[in-house]
Amino acid sequence: MSPFEPLQLPNGQVIANRIAKAAIEENMADSQHAPSHELKQLYKTWADGEPGLLLTGNVMIDRHAMTGPGGVVLEDEQHLDSFREWAAIGRAKGGHFWMQLNHPGRQTMANLGQQALAPSAVSLDLGRFSKIFAKPWAMSEDAIQNVITRFATSARLAEKAGFSGVQIHAAHGYLISQFLSPLSNLRDDHWGGSLENRARLLVDVVKAVRAVVSPGFCVAVKLNSADFQHGGFGANDAQDVVAMLNTLPIDLLELSGGSYEAPAMQGEARDGRTLAREAYFLEMASELAKQANMPVMVTGGIRRLPVVQQVMDSGIAMAGIATALSLEPQLIKQWREGRDSHPQLRPVRWKGKTLAFLAAMAMVRYQLRRLSQGRQPNPRVAPLLALLQYQWLIARRTRQYRTAMAG
Repeated sequence: MSPFEPLQLPNGQVIANRIAKAAIEENMADSQHAPSHELKQLYKTWADGEPGLLLTGNVMIDRHAMTGPGGVVLEDEQHLDSFREWAAIGRAKGGHFWMQLNHPGRQTMANLGQQALAPSAVSLDLGRFSKIFAKPWAMSEDAIQNVITRFATSARLAEKAGFSGVQIHAAHGYLISQFLSPLSNLRDDHWGGSLENRARLLVDVVKAVRAVVSPGFCVAVKLNSADFQHGGFGANDAQDVVAMLNTLPIDLLELSGGSYEAPAMQGEARDGRTLAREAYFLEMASELAKQANMPVMVTGGIRRLPVVQQVMDSGIAMAGIATALSLEPQLIKQWREGRDSHPQLRPVRWKGKTLAFLAAMAMVRYQLRRLSQGRQPNPRVAPLLALLQYQWLIARRTRQYRTAMAG
């Protein structure tokens, strides 16, 4: 199977090739949490590279629940024209453009001044960095139902704006992932305990979204193959959740892994000089793909065409690329032309895993800011410089967010 073959989805839609621009959180909303000019320029650059599928970074379903300041929010029609422009830019080359919908749950920064919600009142354990995140409250039944409704509302609005699909984020330790994990979900009601109960929020969100969009609109899920935490959501749990999702009208299942507490999803924090260290969720994903009724996509560290081919040969339908496309947005087009491109950031070898994770994320966002300004990426940026610049930017956006919310 070639990475440049088309892929037909269960709902009949066709993706032109099997390489996706996977989600990266951009933090480039305007002051009203709508898509900014810079964000649209960034996606024009990516769309020009002709991926089969473009996935947005986190689009929040509630402005009171943000993964960080500067995030895009779609909860009503107030800025729908701006979303229409964003969708048109992403689809200008004929590819699919899907909106990733998310709720952070307890992964809400404390300095945003908002109450964090979670399945249970279990705080993040990041050692000396734990206080960065707000102490969560256990969600009431009404709060859970409100989240389900919000996912559906945002999906309906995404279709109205012209996006061709949505992806429900149930990975990386965000709210739905928190419900799935027995470490963060200690509930004793029908939302906790057994895996069937812990997966109820994901299942109900998928059902609610599908009920308000058209049959030709794509609905995808992003799921952890494992959380990589002892006693947490593991590979066997993922197998059982895939079996549950098989009964639902899902068009694509993206498999990743990790959370803020165990950031396995951030590949550039590790040394990626060998093929064996790319596509580091591939082994687990290929096993899960054997059980899935829908096409499966794997994301995590991929930056070379031979690794994409390895993904295809393992029985997985799509490969998702994120960091590499922040360094070379024309990468997919270059591969199609036969060029051996494999962009890479400097690996972060700091001893502190949490700080290395933050630095690696900052290095990626440094590239995104350059692309959004029409500038070339700088893969040799120093991790400390990128981190300091990003922290300054986040501090400024945080003050803006708190001022706006107070108003």
